[in-house]
Amino acid sequence: MHYVCPACESENTLDLNFPIEEYVCKTCSHLIDVAGNKKIKHLKVPTENVVLDVGQKGNIDGVEYTVVAITVKKYGNSIFWREYSLKDSKGNDAFLSESDGHWVFLISMHPDDFKGKDSKLPTYAGRTYRWYENTPCTIYAAAGFFDEHIDFSVATYKEYVNGTRMISQEKNAKKSQYFYGVHISKHDVKRAFKIAHMPYYTGVGIVQPYYFDMKQAVNIFCVGALMICLLQLYVYISRTNETVFAETINFADVKDKEMVSKSFTLSGGSAPLKVNAFSGVDNSWANVQLSLVNEKTNEIVYTSKDIEQYHGYEDGESWSEGSQSEEFNLCGVSSGQYHFLISAEKEGSLLPAFSGLQSPDSRILISRDKSGTVEVTDIYKGQPITFIDGKTLEKDTTELGKLVKASFGTSKIDSLINTEGLRLTTDPISNNTYVQLKATWLPVSFWNFGFILFIMIALFVAMWIGKHFFNVNKWKNSSNTPYPANDN
Repeated sequence: MHYVCPACESENTLDLNFPIEEYVCKTCSHLIDVAGNKKIKHLKVPTENVVLDVGQKGNIDGVEYTVVAITVKKYGNSIFWREYSLKDSKGNDAFLSESDGHWVFLISMHPDDFKGKDSKLPTYAGRTYRWYENTPCTIYAAAGFFDEHIDFSVATYKEYVNGTRMISQEKNAKKSQYFYGVHISKHDVKRAFKIAHMPYYTGVGIVQPYYFDMKQAVNIFCVGALMICLLQLYVYISRTNETVFAETINFADVKDKEMVSKSFTLSGGSAPLKVNAFSGVDNSWANVQLSLVNEKTNEIVYTSKDIEQYHGYEDGESWSEGSQSEEFNLCGVSSGQYHFLISAEKEGSLLPAFSGLQSPDSRILISRDKSGTVEVTDIYKGQPITFIDGKTLEKDTTELGKLVKASFGTSKIDSLINTEGLRLTTDPISNNTYVQLKATWLPVSFWNFGFILFIMIALFVAMWIGKHFFNVNKWKNSSNTPYPANDN
């Protein structure tokens, strides 16, 4: 196809053969009548946001098309959109319409296939379409080759929408045409015509699909929920929560040192190890340092936990805070052979202070202060003698030491002092001498199961609400919107 412009004598060519009636010279932008080989009028050149050129080829749905014409149409004073006329190698027509960066691919259709076109809800190919809007427009700029004379009079577009599909009626003084259109993503257009830059899109396109396919999302969520339920059922049937460690630790036994626990085995996949720590704190605190050691890899997980409990009476009301028991998890512990390294401390002395431990024969009186110093008094002589601790007294071979053993009738004086000291003391801090530790392996956990299901449901609800507002925004420029005015 080859034409010489009568206005500027430049050549205009196109790699297609189909009858044309007018073309716009690419050099001088005059509209040329082919039959009379004369210029008709000068036209504006389509430039703003125009990304395709006349003669450019692209492949859409396996069919190669050539851009034969570009028309910019105007609505009102400031609303423009672009229409690219396409032809395939057989001369069949197709169109690409772009507005605010949103693209629609259209083909001609027979008017008789559009049933009930005079109503607001006509049908086509078994689908019901809703009347969107009437849009009067004029041609603002044009370029390329046209197989019929360009009509510069006001034309009216009547648009009907069904999801990502639309029917567009173009009506002017001479004729009425119908086009069937579907949304096409800008990425598909860019790939089809190998375009470097695409116009930015704003707002929501008239047939733009929602960002998520809700039917596909329902299927994915249902399949995911079913798999999670089956996995949880398998875990529940095949595994049980198991207490793997339970021991009472005396503060005195771990003073300034660590205690190594017995080994225990964890079997199964990674799961939390729940640890419960109890100590009889009373207006005081205790602290436990716990290290979980993997005996194969020597990997150590360290944690420290404070146990605090305080209470009192103030302004006529009693108050309390804290607890004698604390619980925490070591998360993601894998299977293997483990042991604990344990150390602990508490507020106050490890040994209770007391006085008034009297021997059965009323001959000896023993007391102990908070530092552990033991004071022994021979009641008959009334002379007190001090010892560093109960073990020193137990090993004493003097006359007083022999008298103590004889009066109490036992050689284990240190154990007697510790035992009776707990009974005699009224200091709650001193009475607290131990911490109890219990570790439970938790391969069966319903928390993660429930949390994942909750997230899936919340995500689906958010997507559903988002779709509603998406559709409200899509129809906000329509006078026939199906959504109430307070939703806009």
